[in-house]
Amino acid sequence: MANVVVVGAQWGDEGKGKLVDWLSERADVIVRFQGGHNAGHTLVIDGKVYKLSLLPSGIVRSGKLSVIGNGVVLDPWSLLAEIEKISDQGVPVTPDNLLIAENTPLILPLHQDLDQIRETAAGKAKIGTTGRGIGPAYEDKVGRRSVRVADLADRDTLQTRLDRLLAHHDALRKGLGAEPIDRAKLMAELLEVAPRILPYAGPAWRVLDKNRRQGKRILFEGAQGALLDIDFGTYPYVTSSNTQSGMAATGSGMGPGAVDFVLGIVKAYTTRVGEGPFPAELFDDDGQRLGERGHEFGTVTGRQRRCGWFDSVLVRQTCTTGGVNGIALTKLDVLDGFEELKICVAYELDGKRIDYLPTAASQQARVKPIYETLPGWSETTAGARSWGELPAQAIKYVRRVEELIGCPVAILSTSPERDDTILVTDPFAA
Repeated sequence: MANVVVVGAQWGDEGKGKLVDWLSERADVIVRFQGGHNAGHTLVIDGKVYKLSLLPSGIVRSGKLSVIGNGVVLDPWSLLAEIEKISDQGVPVTPDNLLIAENTPLILPLHQDLDQIRETAAGKAKIGTTGRGIGPAYEDKVGRRSVRVADLADRDTLQTRLDRLLAHHDALRKGLGAEPIDRAKLMAELLEVAPRILPYAGPAWRVLDKNRRQGKRILFEGAQGALLDIDFGTYPYVTSSNTQSGMAATGSGMGPGAVDFVLGIVKAYTTRVGEGPFPAELFDDDGQRLGERGHEFGTVTGRQRRCGWFDSVLVRQTCTTGGVNGIALTKLDVLDGFEELKICVAYELDGKRIDYLPTAASQQARVKPIYETLPGWSETTAGARSWGELPAQAIKYVRRVEELIGCPVAILSTSPERDDTILVTDPFAA
C-alpha cells in the first residue's frame, strides 16, 4: 500500500483541507508533521463546515487514527479548545483516535507574547506572522530549551526545563522592555493542563512503524505552503519550519522510505497572506474579482489574501524542491467567466529573462512577471466530476499548466465539496 504526502505547492491556502479529507477516507492513519495552530484547514462534508488548525483532517472520519507528529509545535490550550469545538459538532476526539508524539515541543504563553512584541517592535520590517508563537517555539526547540509533551509527566523535569527556558526569555524580555515571566503562574498552568494532554501522548514513531508493517495506508498532512519553507521559501517572509515533503520523514519519525507519492496542492491562480514578494500579484479589478469569487480570507486569521495570476515559475520550482509526483489543481471554478486568463511563464530581472525565483531578497523584489495570455471560458466548471463536463478552454488551461510546471495533474478539484473531484491518478495506487 502506498503512503502519500500532501503539501501545498504555493504560499498556502491552496485547498489542502478538502483534498486531505478526500484522501483520508481511504487512508488508515493521518499524520500532521509540521507547523502549529497558525495553519488552518476548512472541510465541507455533507454541507457541514469544520475548521481545523492543529487536529489532522482525518479526525472527522470514524475509524481513523490521527497523529500529531514531533515536527509540529503544539499549543496545548489551543488544542484542547479545538477538541472541545469539534466535539460540539459531533466529532468524538479520544486517545483511541488521536495520538500526540511525546517528543513534540510545546508553545507556551511566553512564545505568543514574544512573537507579538517583536512584530510590533519591527514596525515596517515586520514579517507578518500570525502572532501565535510559532517562530519563538521553533527557536527554543533548536536552542534545546523547549518544554516537550513528555516533560509534562514529571514535575522535577518540568522545573529543570523552565530554569533553562526562563534564563533565556527573561533576559530577552528585559531587552525588549517587557516584564519577566511569572514562573509560578506558568508552572501552575502547565501542571493544570498536563493531565488533559498526557492521555493522548505516546511514541508516535513506534505506532506509525507498526501500522506501516501491517500494510496500513498512511497519509502525511503538511501545513502552509512550500514557498513558506524556512529554507526554500521567500526568506525571511516564511514560516519557521520546513514545509516541503521531506519534513514528513523527520516530522513523524518514519524515515524517507515511508513516502511513496508526493501530492502538491496547487490553486489555479496564486494567493498570499502577509508580507513578502509576490511577482504575479494583481492590484486591478481582476485581482479583486479573484479574491471575491475565491472567498480569499485566511481560515485562522481572517486576513484578506493578496491575489494574482497563476505563476508557473514558482510552482515548477516547488515541484522540483519538494519532489512532487503529481499535483491536485484546485479552485478552477474561480476562473469561470474571465474572457482571458494570464499565466506567468518567466521573469524579467534587470533586463534579462530568467526561469526561476532568485534567492536574494533584493532580486526577488525586482523581478517582473512575463505573461502568456490564454482564452477564458463562459461556461461553468463548478461541480464537474469528469473531463467531459469541463469546457474545452478549461481543459486547455489545465494542460498548459501541466506543460509549464513539468508535473502532471493527478487530481482536479472543482468546488469545496469533497465529491466534486476528478481523479486522474490515484496517489495511493501510484
